[in-house]
Amino acid sequence: MPDAPHTRPATQAAQLDWDAHGQPLSRVYDDVYFSQDNGLEETRYVFLANNDLPARFAALSEGERLVIGETGFGTGLNFLCAWQLFEQRAAAGARLHFVSVEKYPLSQQDLQRALGLWPELAPFAAALLAQYVALHPGFQRLLFADGRVTLTLLIGDAMELLPQLDARIDAWFLDGFAPAKNPEMWSAELFAELARLSAPGASIGTFTSTGYVRRRLNAAGLQMKRVPGLGKKWEVLKGRFIGAAAAAGKPWFARPRWQPDARQALVIGAGLAGCATAASLAARGWQVTLLERHAGIAQEASGNPQGVLYLKLSAHGTALSRLIVSGFGHTRRLLEQLHKGRDWDNCGVLQLAFDAKEGQRQAQVAAAFPEDLLISLDQAAAETQAGIRLPAGGLFYPQGGWVHPPALCQLLASHANIRLHLHQEALELRRAGAAWQAWNGEQLLASAPVVVLAGAAEIKRFPYSAELPLKRIRGQISSLPATETSAALRSVVCAEGYVAPARLGEHTLGASFDFNSDDLTANSADHADNLRLLEEISSDLAERLHSTDLDPAELRGRAAFRCTSPDYLPIVGPLAERTAFNAAYAVLGKDARQVPDIPCPWLDGLYINSGHGSRGLISAPLSGELIAAWLNDEPLPVPRDVAEACHPNRFALRQLIRNGGPQ
Repeated sequence: MPDAPHTRPATQAAQLDWDAHGQPLSRVYDDVYFSQDNGLEETRYVFLANNDLPARFAALSEGERLVIGETGFGTGLNFLCAWQLFEQRAAAGARLHFVSVEKYPLSQQDLQRALGLWPELAPFAAALLAQYVALHPGFQRLLFADGRVTLTLLIGDAMELLPQLDARIDAWFLDGFAPAKNPEMWSAELFAELARLSAPGASIGTFTSTGYVRRRLNAAGLQMKRVPGLGKKWEVLKGRFIGAAAAAGKPWFARPRWQPDARQALVIGAGLAGCATAASLAARGWQVTLLERHAGIAQEASGNPQGVLYLKLSAHGTALSRLIVSGFGHTRRLLEQLHKGRDWDNCGVLQLAFDAKEGQRQAQVAAAFPEDLLISLDQAAAETQAGIRLPAGGLFYPQGGWVHPPALCQLLASHANIRLHLHQEALELRRAGAAWQAWNGEQLLASAPVVVLAGAAEIKRFPYSAELPLKRIRGQISSLPATETSAALRSVVCAEGYVAPARLGEHTLGASFDFNSDDLTANSADHADNLRLLEEISSDLAERLHSTDLDPAELRGRAAFRCTSPDYLPIVGPLAERTAFNAAYAVLGKDARQVPDIPCPWLDGLYINSGHGSRGLISAPLSGELIAAWLNDEPLPVPRDVAEACHPNRFALRQLIRNGGPQ
């Protein structure tokens, strides 16, 4: 699928006025966000009662979930009311997934003021406000109640983002501003998208009773009827989806229909990808066995003392850029649970425009993304921001910073449903009936109906995943003792390498790239190369760190393998059996436009989470959510074409098309 067109997004914070009662009004639409008489009662009647949510929440059993879709997140009032009702009525093991689109999200300050009107929702509002950070354009995932409640916010225009959504919605809240004020949210085109996303029999509620809205909804297969309203509102609409289910699409990217009898999973590899996958499954009630060959988690590429939330973006709306923006927001919200200063710091990340080509690229990127994500700084402003002299200006990411990856891995792996087994190296993977088994010689390490391979390039040792084109790249970081004057560094600074403000008395500097070495012993040559990178980043900082007096042979450091794919996208999702795949879709070798009506020959229960390269801090945690969404038939946390761009089957598909059929 071609990359989505990308121009500077229209997304911006909502512009509000406040009436005499302290209630918010949209300046753009000249309309209220909720009833000025009783917004809580309106929400509970129009959306909760008319979708029969009290009874439906109560009927959910262990492991079941209900998915609500909403047009217009606004102040989040509907979400918080639904969450409150869910907590009151649903079983402890049930889950709520709420998907909402919002073109003009409120600022955090305005959201706090608006939600202050509802004291009874205060605990839920506080949780939302704590996660209400890094909400940039596109898909953003927020987790609440230890993962029991999931909010997927689509930040941007509804008619751009809903077509990218892969979900099955059980209940709809139609809550845009009034049709006369905001006609785009009540169009036939939008209602067609609602029908495409609706589960069989999905319910729908809306405050409007306008005739043309009812007719357009009926035409889309959403059978509506007028029912009594509340207060001054005489009538509202409620209904049910009676249309046919949407076509599944390309079978090689379709959701596997196979489901295990038991919600048990085996995750191989306890780096960031493995810990994130285990956490996402555990939050959904899965019992997870996490195998790690070393003496502790995060012992390889995830074990560096400081990693950078590095957002190298494209101005062209590529799948990778959209994944990065969504992944950055997800990771950034997870970090709020860690100790700031020791485990992470949102000190910002400055990417220097170190030559003319990079400067031109950065100018295009700055024009394509909003200023709350990145700011273009000239040299003087960049020096003020960083606290040191620099050779150039660049792009500054104010919500970025550094992370201690082992702390994030520890957080993710700490769920009660995760059993961590150390010193357990899976050398062989076998299929035994409905179970996957991990073996080390004659020793059976663990088994489960679902296995997720998250061991970076080591997953190529298993025949099932051996053909995935993963490459190892050796990288080495150097730890430099902080000095009294190096404390002036206030943000991460990146050029060809990066340097971070001190953590526990040391700056992390790196990182080298070596495609050929298999030796993970830190060496003086790479330390010397890192010191040269430091000089290029800032000769001023190099002087403050006395770099010319440092002996590379005596520096402390660490080497590890990154793992990357040919297209630099991670490899995330279910995997097909390669020979059967080639046979099923051989026709694509003659005509790539064909979509054979043949179910994909999945390796039932086998999933991949690998190939994150140097972006693992940003892409791996969200990829854990993507794996969990595949396995639990939930709304995907990324656009459908981004999920396809990361799909393991993409390589077999490309080879079929390129080579003209199976070889």
